[in-house]
Amino acid sequence: MSLCRKLLFLVVALLSLGSLHAQTHPDWTTPVVPFRIAGNLYYVGSRDLAAYLVVTPAGDILINSNLASSPPLIRRSVEQLGFHFSDIKILLISHAHSDHAGGSAAILKQTGAKYMVMDADVPLIEDGGRSDFAYGGHQLMPPAHVDRVLHDGDEVRLGGSVLVAHKTAGHTRGTTTWTMRVQDGGKTRDVVIVGGWSVLSEYRLVATAKQPASYPGIARDYAHTFDVLRSLPCDIFLGAHGLYFGMLGKLALVPKQGPAVWIDPAGYKSSVLEEQKDFEDKLAKQQAEAGKPKSQ
Repeated sequence: MSLCRKLLFLVVALLSLGSLHAQTHPDWTTPVVPFRIAGNLYYVGSRDLAAYLVVTPAGDILINSNLASSPPLIRRSVEQLGFHFSDIKILLISHAHSDHAGGSAAILKQTGAKYMVMDADVPLIEDGGRSDFAYGGHQLMPPAHVDRVLHDGDEVRLGGSVLVAHKTAGHTRGTTTWTMRVQDGGKTRDVVIVGGWSVLSEYRLVATAKQPASYPGIARDYAHTFDVLRSLPCDIFLGAHGLYFGMLGKLALVPKQGPAVWIDPAGYKSSVLEEQKDFEDKLAKQQAEAGKPKSQ
């Protein structure tokens, strides 16, 4: 991982330590002018906390509700694009941390949307984050009711659009990477929205005599996640944080290069490999500290 990317992800990790920091981090709360990515897929989040709107003839799908303070920002972005907030019929998330799901209860109340969440993240959503393996009791959010429990490979369909839920656990037990296809300039593009891949400093990948792993099988889950991510076809690389896919840098190029900046299969592949190496390095370090062979 480049020094720049390491520093950026360190910022995200540090600011994930508590909801107070999350609420005051400017890139998490400062809007950007909403924009069309490709086809019927739009960006309606902040400078770093990503939220996506999939517009269909049967209503719209929102991916990520972000902070508890984010719904007004997301609503303004949706309306700036000329769409109606009340047309949101389905709410999805990338994972059950308060910076991606904290606004869910408010959005569900305002829109009447159906909330669909990956199986292992449902308890966190419904107890407001209290059962989170790392932040339980320290990064709370308003609890919300889940209408449909998703499982790995499930499809979410609305108005001709199909999103596939890939369980890419580790960052949370139910972290979800979303894929879909959009029509863009007469071509079909594969979209990947990475749900979360970082190993935060609080995470214990290896059990020791003094402490268990953050949850049983966490290292195995991360390894499987990177297997899945490497296997996904990707033209348009997106993620739960703008930092994942260099959003602000790409936005700066749009005036000259147009929407083609979002087509970045090479960036996706290299980013997956960089994050995989970061996980493997941290796993090896924790194994060495615990005096365990690397196979464990």
